[in-house]
Amino acid sequence: MTVPSQVASGPANDVQALRRLNEMADYIVPFTLRAVCDLRIADHLADGPRTIDELAELTGTHAPSLYRAMRVLATKDVFTETGPGVFGMTPLAEPLRGDHPQSLRDAYPLLAPDVRAWALLAHSLRTGEPAFDEANGKGAWEYFAEHPEESARFDASQRAVTRREIRALIPAYDWASLGSVVDVGGGNGAFAAAILAAHPGLAGTVFDQPHVVAGADPVLTEHGVAGRCAVVGGDYRRSVPEGAGGYVLKRVMYSMDDEQAVAVLRLVRAAMRPDGRVLVIEPVVVPGNDFDWGKLYDLLLLTMSGGGGRTREQIERVLGAADLELVRVISTKSLPIIEARPIQ
Repeated sequence: MTVPSQVASGPANDVQALRRLNEMADYIVPFTLRAVCDLRIADHLADGPRTIDELAELTGTHAPSLYRAMRVLATKDVFTETGPGVFGMTPLAEPLRGDHPQSLRDAYPLLAPDVRAWALLAHSLRTGEPAFDEANGKGAWEYFAEHPEESARFDASQRAVTRREIRALIPAYDWASLGSVVDVGGGNGAFAAAILAAHPGLAGTVFDQPHVVAGADPVLTEHGVAGRCAVVGGDYRRSVPEGAGGYVLKRVMYSMDDEQAVAVLRLVRAAMRPDGRVLVIEPVVVPGNDFDWGKLYDLLLLTMSGGGGRTREQIERVLGAADLELVRVISTKSLPIIEARPIQ
């Protein structure tokens, strides 16, 4: 009997399989990359190669140990050893600079509570509960509220991710048609600021927990939109600002179970204008074996906070339970925009 090519086995294929498995199972490179981002190595190399002793002095590290990390990344074309103990940039390292227009430097923090959570992933797989809680003794939001330094690093990672999302999401939708928009769970206002800056006739509101929106005013001022954007502190599980034409929930709903998501959407449905729109911005899980960011986000949420990604059909059911109907799903180069309206 002939073995199908896709499942063929033999020494050559076994070697390839072992190599791929080793690459996927490795956490040495990912951890090292994140640590080097925290040290801002790429910023220190922006003007040209430096010796390892110079880099160690600039970053307050142990030169021989830093060298061992840098040569690992050089094997993956992140940095290059241009001479003995001298390192320079590569094209792959450029987005790790803080001044790069698409900087990813702050997107990759190495956070101890996250590492502890992933070490207990099996707990989530056995129980369906967040490993973060088990590893750290409390939920993620409670933990970060009690650890301001780590919270600041986490917030910086979210701002870095938001910058990438903005470039894809702002041109993908007719935001001006909404007249006014509330960013529910809007953090420090970066996304609302970008929307308003691109649409001078639009008014906005940034709505999130009081200690979170406390940092919004400088962001709105920097974008020149502070006069058109209110900053409101509150709990979107209890109420949301009323009367807007659009309500944005970006990477909010997927952190909730269905019951919690329906409860929040019902509050939004009650607050919005009859002709308003709800814009849920989060991954949509696509069935099948193809690579899909939604599947990765889904496992991330299981591990860190609970909730999870949903398929289009699951999203429609949640919306329907809140008296909303799906209008369309707009694909972008980042997250999809799920547009819904009140059922009349």
